[in-house]
Amino acid sequence: MIKREDSLKYHSSGRKGKIEIHPTKPCLTPREMRLCYLPGALPGASFPSSEIMEDKTNVFNYTSKGNLVGVFTNGSSVPGLGDIGPLAAKPMQEGIASIFKRLADIDVFDLELDTSDPGKFIETVKVLEPTFGGINLKDIKAPEGLKIYEELCESLNIPVFHENLYGTAVVTIAALLNALDLVDKRIEEIRIVICGAGTVGIGCARLLTKLGIKSENLLMYDINGLIHINRDDLSKYQRPFAVNNSALVMEKGIEGADVFIGASTGGILKLEMIRTMNRFPIIFALATPEPEIEYDAARSSRHDVIVATSSARYPNSLLDLLSFPYIFRGALDVQATRITDGMLLAAARALAELARDEVVEEVERAYGFQRFSFGPEYLLPKPIDPRIFIRESSAVALQAIKDGVAKTEIKSEDYQESLTVRLGTGRDTMRRLILRARQEKFRIVFPEGTNETILRACSVLMDEGIAKPILLGSEDEIGKVIDRLGLELSGIQIIDPNHSVKFNTYVDKYFQMRHRRGIIHANAIDRIRHKDYFAAMMVHCGDADMMFTGLSAHYVDTLRIFLEVIGPEPGIKRISSHYLVLLPKDVVLLADCVVNIDPTAEELAEIALLTAKTSRALGIEPIVAMLSYSNFGSVDNPSVIKVRKATEIVKKKSPDLIIDGEMQLATARDSVIRKEYFPFTSLKNDANILIFPDLQSANLTMQSLQYVGDAVTVGPILMGTRLPVHLLQYRSTVEEIVNLVTAAVVEAAELKKIK
Repeated sequence: MIKREDSLKYHSSGRKGKIEIHPTKPCLTPREMRLCYLPGALPGASFPSSEIMEDKTNVFNYTSKGNLVGVFTNGSSVPGLGDIGPLAAKPMQEGIASIFKRLADIDVFDLELDTSDPGKFIETVKVLEPTFGGINLKDIKAPEGLKIYEELCESLNIPVFHENLYGTAVVTIAALLNALDLVDKRIEEIRIVICGAGTVGIGCARLLTKLGIKSENLLMYDINGLIHINRDDLSKYQRPFAVNNSALVMEKGIEGADVFIGASTGGILKLEMIRTMNRFPIIFALATPEPEIEYDAARSSRHDVIVATSSARYPNSLLDLLSFPYIFRGALDVQATRITDGMLLAAARALAELARDEVVEEVERAYGFQRFSFGPEYLLPKPIDPRIFIRESSAVALQAIKDGVAKTEIKSEDYQESLTVRLGTGRDTMRRLILRARQEKFRIVFPEGTNETILRACSVLMDEGIAKPILLGSEDEIGKVIDRLGLELSGIQIIDPNHSVKFNTYVDKYFQMRHRRGIIHANAIDRIRHKDYFAAMMVHCGDADMMFTGLSAHYVDTLRIFLEVIGPEPGIKRISSHYLVLLPKDVVLLADCVVNIDPTAEELAEIALLTAKTSRALGIEPIVAMLSYSNFGSVDNPSVIKVRKATEIVKKKSPDLIIDGEMQLATARDSVIRKEYFPFTSLKNDANILIFPDLQSANLTMQSLQYVGDAVTVGPILMGTRLPVHLLQYRSTVEEIVNLVTAAVVEAAELKKIK
């Protein structure tokens, strides 16, 4: 559950809000500034301006118009909040901008218009048409929002999409197509009840009509009952769905119905109503934040029911983010002039068809290797399925060409390949790892139990279900800090080492481990009183699955405790570490950034092998580069020869591993350099594992990426320990701790399987 304080901090910390504008071309030198801007007769932007004057289609070649969407609202109908106005709607608008960028690499300007007059709204959007490649309307009350949508569709020469009208509707149609197939029913033969005659309900009804539902078999209800032909309170957007039927209340209309689609309010659908429906009923409860009926309750109503809700907590989540980013991606890429009904149905069919395909391993891995297959609890692909972006966008683009609204042509295979490259895998990695970590429920002990950062991180870990934290320290002292911070940590386990029933057991076991290393019993007692030693013994004795410490200590001191109590895994000579680096479109592992100052060739080889093993545990197929300032023998120096020798050792020990070196970082990451100068290298793709020759180069590179580059670094993650224990850097933030715990849990769980 998202807490108010966490949400406010998220939106206000650092740079305010959630979005900013980044230039895509260099603009540093005087020449670049002249190229970028200078108008008129001077060099610069005047040249592309002239090209656009001669041919307006050149605007797509020289500007960002073709990838820019305007998201417009007046905040008059925000789900769950109502008419909150344009200013209060801005956080929602920035959020949708982030979703567009995150899921489909589409840039967005959010525009909040301070008007309730549809005419003014329409005119404002119309005069802004030259700026955008597409328009997205959101959270505008009906019927005004529908009027705005229809008039803009008619007058603009760029695609207009009403997110509330069709975002959920497309996903609903996709799920319905698959549900009907499962129960062997045809759209032309079934009866559907829609509860809710607002924007969402009308959107669903429109697409159902295009799909082939008979008008007399589509019953729509609002707060006043059936949308009936004799009612005089209907808007012109509701009237096309008015019918002549005696079932004036929903309880009657749902009797014998095949499908229920809820677009109204929570708790309105009762178990008794479902039991009156036809055989194999289909229930889509879409109201937010509370559905018309809870998923579990609907499932319990009868054995043959198929259920979907808008909640991501349950199977068959009908989430609008499965539709609108990808619909726009396809429309923009062919410079469509509008979004047709055919394009909407193509998006729905693409989603439906993908759910029937075999689920890719990375999706099942993210859900703890849970097996998914097309059926009553798998009507739609999971949101993290990378194929959605390609399949749905392609389907929309191709349908736009077929419908004659595209200005440019594409070749299906080439276009799909370009989409594959466009987003990459970088920032999606943490979402996948979090889903995977939730399956494990690791017990994680934090010795620094009163530390505010640790407590805030534990709150997130519990809320997200990533792990079960254990805090060490006085229950009274920890409780006071929790209360002062206003955190909800009820149920968290707190252990005071000095009063633990396991204290003497840990003392005895530690004494047995270290009595021939100069430790007497009194020393053992003193050390187990130290929270880090106590936590390490918890892991050693199986009372915790993992530990994290180091925020208030030097990592060398903490590492010494790890070596004393846990030690290296059998067969491993030296413990090492890596960082998981999330780049905008890629994921790279760096090693060793924390532990080994100047490893030998043999130690470098061991680090490379451990990192490759860890990479596979994270679901990343390793491509290893052994780094140096030399490329393949260009220099002979002891430090270079060490890397060369380490590469040879790894190749002998793991001949199937893709690895090469010694090489410069540029060579490892630039295919042009490799192709032109080193075509013999075994690295055909860019390396995703970078093994550095020493600690200094590794640590400086990692920190450069973290503080200078646009990268998220997750680590350090220790490798080669007998049991999973990890260091926290003293500067770690809550987000960094949560990310580190997530990655470490997934690694440990996967490595445990292959031991």
